Amino acid sequence: MGKKGIITLAFIAVSNWAANAQNSEYYIPGEGEGIAYFLPKTAVEVNVIATKVKYEPGDFCQYANRYLRITNVTSEPSTKWEIKKIEVRTVGVPDSTKAFIIKLNDKSVMSDIEVTDNNIIKAINTSAPESTAPKYTLEKSLPAEDGRRYMTEEILTAGSTAKMAELTAKEIYNIRESKNLILRGQADAMPKDGASLKLIIDNLDKQEKALTQMFTGKRTTEDKLFSTVILPEKELTEAIAMRFSEKLGVLTSDNLSGEPIYIKIESLNPIPIIADSEEKSKKKKAPKGILYNIPGKANVTVTFKGKTIFEDNNLLFAQFGNTELLVNDLFNKKVNTRVVFDSVTGGIKKIDKD
Repeated sequence: MGKKGIITLAFIAVSNWAANAQNSEYYIPGEGEGIAYFLPKTAVEVNVIATKVKYEPGDFCQYANRYLRITNVTSEPSTKWEIKKIEVRTVGVPDSTKAFIIKLNDKSVMSDIEVTDNNIIKAINTSAPESTAPKYTLEKSLPAEDGRRYMTEEILTAGSTAKMAELTAKEIYNIRESKNLILRGQADAMPKDGASLKLIIDNLDKQEKALTQMFTGKRTTEDKLFSTVILPEKELTEAIAMRFSEKLGVLTSDNLSGEPIYIKIESLNPIPIIADSEEKSKKKKAPKGILYNIPGKANVTVTFKGKTIFEDNNLLFAQFGNTELLVNDLFNKKVNTRVVFDSVTGGIKKIDKD
């Protein structure tokens, strides 16, 4: 079905706020006038936040054990990835097999038909609450301090890297001693108040960290968000949503460089089997009212490296349920009926009238 035709018909809905409607029919592009809408299918969105950890060796890495007694310091730069969080939610996508058009008629009062950006029905004669996508806070470490800023003239003018490392280590020990004297109240010039004490200690900590990183190296981290959408047409006994590699990060499902993140979707409702002849006969008849879904429950499980990282047996899916009719008699001049639909499942969230 052409997207352009849907958008044009949606515009008709906006420009006819006071229009009346009768019943919905199966939508055929280019035929008929009215308000077009979709019922949704339910998809699963998997969101992975992965952290990129980058290591840069320090100039004095080979002297870390000799002068600071720090072991396991490598001289090789590296980049690795870590999974920080995996979250799962359901989203609605238009079902091309459930596209309808509401014909305009004076006998039925539907003053406001509200649809989503992709023309999934949201509400009739009222406004649906705004749905918001999850907001993720992606963290990024601050740039590391340059240890050379805190090197003394003696260190900078030393004749060799080994001598610079030795003098830098001594400066680190001097900073530690200064902090201990202040914290014990034994310094020659003690801070006048708590705020001054904190300021001095924080500054000494910053100097010590920057100089120590000349030996241990610098580690910077940055979070990135990766998302994929799985649309089950039927039960998924098991599928690969994404892959993950400590060297390469989050990868697509077909990239064998990473380990699979599995997703399994099991319907908890028996799916009715409709014969082709019955389905064709059903489609020939124009529904006398508004169609909506009665979704079915499903169990969704996401696993990685044999561990279950998400499981919910109470998620609702449009395609695991049935489609029913909201009779047209609810929408007439004697009754003001308001309906709010779930744009993820196509089910009715709220209905009232006066």
